Amino acid sequence: MAKQTIVTLIDDIDGSAAAETITFGIDGASYVIDLNDKNAKKLRDAVATFVAHARRESSGRPPRPASGSGRGRVGGARGDREHLQAVRAWARDNNKPVSDRGRVSRTLLDEYAEAH
Repeated sequence: MAKQTIVTLIDDIDGSAAAETITFGIDGASYVIDLNDKNAKKLRDAVATFVAHARRESSGRPPRPASGSGRGRVGGARGDREHLQAVRAWARDNNKPVSDRGRVSRTLLDEYAEAH
């Protein structure tokens, strides 16, 4: 029997359908938010002046390759999103606690990797 899991992103600001997940940070804390195109533009416009005058912090790791979408996305690549959707679906099927949004624990990612 085939099983299909469909994940729908909901805009965290107004409850409409979200187009993307954006990761951003301030004061040493990282945040993730799902936004539609209008609210994503508002967020980017709000921080654009600060970003233009800021410098990137080195993480000590080599930089990740650009997603190639040309839209200036801040979140992970589409493959990352699909992988996390698969991990969440697997966790639910195996009665493991997992949220619909946000970070997936390293423990859960490791368990998924072991099972596959």
